[in-house]
Amino acid sequence: MNFSCIFDWDGVIIDSSEHHIEGWRRLAKEENLVFPEHLFKQSFGMKNEEIIPQLWKWTDDISEIRRIDGKKEAMYRDIMREKGLVALPGVAALLALLAQRGVPCAIGSSAPMANIAAGLEILGFGAYFSEVVSGEDVKLGKPSPQIFLEAARRIGAGPERCVVFEDAKVGVAAGKAGGMKVVAVTNTYAAKELSGADLIVDSLERITVEILEELFRE
Repeated sequence: MNFSCIFDWDGVIIDSSEHHIEGWRRLAKEENLVFPEHLFKQSFGMKNEEIIPQLWKWTDDISEIRRIDGKKEAMYRDIMREKGLVALPGVAALLALLAQRGVPCAIGSSAPMANIAAGLEILGFGAYFSEVVSGEDVKLGKPSPQIFLEAARRIGAGPERCVVFEDAKVGVAAGKAGGMKVVAVTNTYAAKELSGADLIVDSLERITVEILEELFRE
């Protein structure tokens, strides 16, 4: 195979939205804060250090942002273990197929490394990914392409030979900014909101190696 795959985590591999909402709710209750749940969807693909001051508008104090961030993500991991995780449709089969065909795969996600590692362990998907790049590994979150470019670098792939799998608008923008092909899956946003992608599908069940190869022939 002459291409590599980079997968976002939340919304592509797993649907963690309810787990994250519950985490923010629990945190807000403990901290006597108001969680603006109607803005939650806008947070997809963003790092907590951006979400807390920009979307929730809880604080601009850096040390307080870091404390809240750490507490919320620890709560999220507890909830993940309490409720369990299920991979989204088509994910397990696609990862197995890519492994069988020798396609290098990495994760490029704004999520904290501890969250991804816990999820991979619960799902038993660790062997499918040779590299994991988290929000902690880069200075800028999506729509900056830093996360995807670092993932490509680590697996030794040129950006022009990488396909990114994304569910969020900022993720699609990040993949394109990095010079990569982007497959968007409508797990989070409607197709019209993901129009910058090279291919839009309603499920990863639709994806075959041949479809991915075709992206690089265009």
